[in-house]
This record gives sequence, structure tokens and C-alpha cells, in this order.
Amino acid sequence: MSENKELLEATVKGLQEKIVSLQHDLREKEKDLEEVNKPEISAEQMDIINDAVNAALEDYQFDCGMFNYEFNLDYDNKLELSELTFTDSYDISEAIMMNITKQFKTPKDD
Repeated sequence: MSENKELLEATVKGLQEKIVSLQHDLREKEKDLEEVNKPEISAEQMDIINDAVNAALEDYQFDCGMFNYEFNLDYDNKLELSELTFTDSYDISEAIMMNITKQFKTPKDD
């Protein structure tokens, strides 16, 4: 009986270790599956995109009309900015995309 119990315990422990190993393999294969359909980009291309984004943001002219903001008076009667929301995301994303597009040849639509 004791021999049978020890054999079952060893079997359970071995199966638990196998489950952990299979779960790890599954996570790795799921990561590989996510990556398989992504287009490849070189480090040089990534640097070009990064520089284009930085240049677009540095050249972008921000003004107060692009933000929604609210002020409050705090307990010391000091004026504080309680909320600030950027509302011009379309224009800034367009500026960034235009700057990136300038850096690459794009296929012409037929």
C-alpha cells in the first residue's frame, strides 16, 4: 500500500512538472504566433521613424486652444490646474505621419 502511494505521488509530481513545462512552451509558442504576421523593420528604419517623430513633435506649434483645462482654488486660495486634456490629437498624428511618410518611398496606387 505504501509503495503504491509513493508511486502515485511520484507520478503526480512528474505530471505537475510536465504541465508547468508545457504551459511554458505554450506561452512561448503564443508569443511566436503573435510575431509571425508582423512585418519586419530594420534598426535603420526604426531610427528614421524615431527621428521623423521627434522632428514632427519638435516643430509642432502647440497653443492653448488645443487643450481643455479646468482651474480650481485650493485651500490656500491658490489657483491650481485641476485637469488638462489635449484635444488636437488628429492634427498632431497627421503631422507625425506626414513627417514619417516623407522619409520613405511609398507605392503608388494604380
